Amino acid sequence: MIDIQGVSKSYQRKTALNNATMKLEQGKIVGLLGPNGSGKTTLLRILVSELRADSGSVSIDGEKLSPALKAHISGLTTSDFMPAGMTIQEAADTYESFFNDFDMERFHQLLKEVDLSPDMKIGSLSKGMKSKYALALAISRKAKLIVLDEPLDGVDPVAREEILRLISSGFSQDSTLLVTSHLINELERLLDEVYFIRDGEIRYIGDVETIRAEKKMSLDELYREVYRR
Repeated sequence: MIDIQGVSKSYQRKTALNNATMKLEQGKIVGLLGPNGSGKTTLLRILVSELRADSGSVSIDGEKLSPALKAHISGLTTSDFMPAGMTIQEAADTYESFFNDFDMERFHQLLKEVDLSPDMKIGSLSKGMKSKYALALAISRKAKLIVLDEPLDGVDPVAREEILRLISSGFSQDSTLLVTSHLINELERLLDEVYFIRDGEIRYIGDVETIRAEKKMSLDELYREVYRR
């Protein structure tokens, strides 16, 4: 269980997160959905320790987040984090040297699924290809929590489909995956549970299958209804 309680963050006079609370269970893919600027990225950057929260807490299996526990979180907040002169294999070797839970065999399997070669130079990759290799790195770790920030953003429809397939095939039931997006129609088929966020405030919406059954609408339709108001 990943327990996020009352996390708040402000930048000068702007509130990015206001008392954000979420409970994330093992084996589930959870969506944090909202428009650009709603606070999604701020929360993910706090979870991967790129930012410090002003207040609140994060715990994993009842233990407060600490330097030791941070090793159990795998994050992808940008695809441009390795030098352009590196090959994909050199990037993977670097990842393996930093993270004891990195599974090189799984990484190579995922590369094959999206037609990427380990000897490709990172600087030669298109945006979609960078997104795919970076995602493969992130989900090849045997982490308790994997966070993905807008993995579909800025890539063409074919690359989006491959990224969705990569998430589906690479996700382990031993992990929890939290993914942000505003492209609901394409992402919703992967999600087990969903939270909506607006102006830094998070609201639990529920189990995706239950939403479809009870509200007689897709998650994309519900999203449009909520954010149109």
